[in-house]
Amino acid sequence: MISRMTVVSLALSALLPLSAQAQHAQHAQHEWTYAGATGPAKWGGIKSDYVTCKTGHQQSPIDIHTRTNVKADLDPIVFEYQPSPLKIIDNGHTVQVNYAPGSGMSIGGVRHELLQFHFHTPSEERINGKQYPLGLHLVHRNADNKLAVVALLFKLGKENPALTTIFNNLPKEAEVEQAVEGVTINMMQILPPTQGYYNFPGSLTTPPCSEEANWFVLKTPVEMSKAQLAQFHKLYKHNARPVQHLNGRVVKESN
Repeated sequence: MISRMTVVSLALSALLPLSAQAQHAQHAQHEWTYAGATGPAKWGGIKSDYVTCKTGHQQSPIDIHTRTNVKADLDPIVFEYQPSPLKIIDNGHTVQVNYAPGSGMSIGGVRHELLQFHFHTPSEERINGKQYPLGLHLVHRNADNKLAVVALLFKLGKENPALTTIFNNLPKEAEVEQAVEGVTINMMQILPPTQGYYNFPGSLTTPPCSEEANWFVLKTPVEMSKAQLAQFHKLYKHNARPVQHLNGRVVKESN
């Protein structure tokens, strides 16, 4: 993801109409990218603010190996998402949807406000080495300013109506938030029917890679169609950081 405040506002670069393709030339000028001289292997050396990308010991994403997970009696996640006007932005790295105040999740009695969500293709998280075509990160923050990120994985299958609403209203220009008149979304509609999860301490997956995120990766993937994935790929074919070392971290798995 990105900076503390930008994290709340940066991480999803997804789809624009073909007429906006020219604007991606501007994106190439961003100080960090997903390939080449400014790609993930180089992030830590781009500027001092990004050094944690190469020196950190709790970096994300990770490859979750279920055989080595610690099964635990973890508190269930209570999702409390409400409908929100669709406010969407292409920030040059991903397409991000900024969510209206009043929605969130609670875990262990602690409420976390949903700030934004964004996409990565392919998924940044892996399960037993398997990478999914698309991943979604729901970024939350609690009253103590701690971040909690819920990762949702997509597999190919039938069309996903919630994604259709988003993908049919992509920004027409880069780096400008657009409020889509008359269109609302409700992220309750995109969650899987069962919400078991993997939990581990980690970081933002984009510079500055701050190690300040509590991660919750939902175990059950949801479906999206090939056409929807192709629509996303018209703008972003790859915006995923490689997996990082566990460095002794324990991944807990809810029962």
